[in-house]
Amino acid sequence: MKFGIVGTGMIARIHAKAIAEIEGAELVACYDVDQRRADDFARQSGCRSYHDFAAFLGDPDMEIVNICTPSGLHRDAALPAAASGRHLIIEKPLEITVSRCLEIVEACEKYHVVLSGIFPSRFFDAARTLKKAVEAGRFGRLSQGSAYVKWWREQSYYALGGWKGTRALDGGGALMNQSIHAVDLLLWYMGPVRRLSAHTTIVGHEHIEVEDNAVAVLEFENGALGAIQGSTAVWPGFLKKIEVMGTAGSVILEEDRLAFWKFREETEDDERLRHALGGEASTPGGAADPAAIGHEGHRRQLIDVMQAIRTSRRPMVDGLEATRAVACIEAVYRSAERGGTPECPVSI
Repeated sequence: MKFGIVGTGMIARIHAKAIAEIEGAELVACYDVDQRRADDFARQSGCRSYHDFAAFLGDPDMEIVNICTPSGLHRDAALPAAASGRHLIIEKPLEITVSRCLEIVEACEKYHVVLSGIFPSRFFDAARTLKKAVEAGRFGRLSQGSAYVKWWREQSYYALGGWKGTRALDGGGALMNQSIHAVDLLLWYMGPVRRLSAHTTIVGHEHIEVEDNAVAVLEFENGALGAIQGSTAVWPGFLKKIEVMGTAGSVILEEDRLAFWKFREETEDDERLRHALGGEASTPGGAADPAAIGHEGHRRQLIDVMQAIRTSRRPMVDGLEATRAVACIEAVYRSAERGGTPECPVSI
C-alpha cells in the first residue's frame, strides 16, 4: 500500500521508519508548508515532495495519508484528505477538542475511508497481555487504576517550531501532548470515567499557555477509583507507568515492560510472562528527550490499519477510540479551570 505524509517534522520520521519496515508498504509522497523541509525529508525518505496540498492529494499512487502536523491543524488536513478518498492515520491527539475529532470521524464515515488515531503503546506485547488479563476477569473486581507520566522538558523544547505550549495548536500541555498515551491505555483497561476532579499548574516553564503539571482524581463507571498525574516539570523524567489493581490481582506496566504481575490465582503462564516481559524497557519513551522514542509501536499499528483496509474491518484504534482520551483530558481541563469542580467526560 502506498503512503503519503503531511507534515515532515520529528514524528514524521518515526512514521517513515515504520513504513520502511513493513512488507508491502511504500512511502511515495510528502507535503509540508516549509518547502525546504519537505524536500529534505523526501530526499532522505526516497519519496516525492509537494509544496501544494491540493497537488499532494492529486498524487496518483497514494492510498493512505499519515497526518503529522501540529495537533491543532489535524482537522484542516484530514477533511480534504478524506474527501479525496484516502484512508487516514492521524498522530495523537486525533485533534485538540472532541468536536473537532468527531468532525474527522464523520467525514471518514461519509467518504467510506478507514480512520485510525495513533496510539502505538497499545500494540506492545506487555500492554496487550495486560488487556487480555482484564478481559479474562483475572483482577476480580477492579478497585484502582492510575496513569503516571512524570517527564521532563527543557525550556528550549517549547521554543521549537513555534507551536508547542500554545493553546491553539498544542491544545493542552503535559496531558494533551505527552500524557495522552497513558490516558488512552488507562481508559482501555479501566473503561469510561464517570466523573473526575482536577488541578493544573505551570511550575517549570515560562512563556507557555498550557499546563506543565496536572493531577486528576477519577471515579470510573465500574466503581473503581484512580488518578492521572502528568507533568513535563519533573527532572530527570521517568518512564510512563500504568497501574491496574483489583481484589484478585495487580499489574504495573512501565513503558513496554511488566514491572509487576501477580494474581491471587496464579497460572502456569504467569512466571513465563514475568520473565519474558519483565526486563528492561526497550525505549526511554520520551521521558526526558522527545526524540528518544522507537518506531516499533507505529510499525505494528500501521500493519493493523493495512489489514483493516484489506479486510473491510475497523482498525484496533479507530476514530472514536482515539477520541476517548481527548474527551477525558477535556474534562480535566474544565475541572481545573473551575478550581477542581467535578466534571463528567463527554460519552463517546
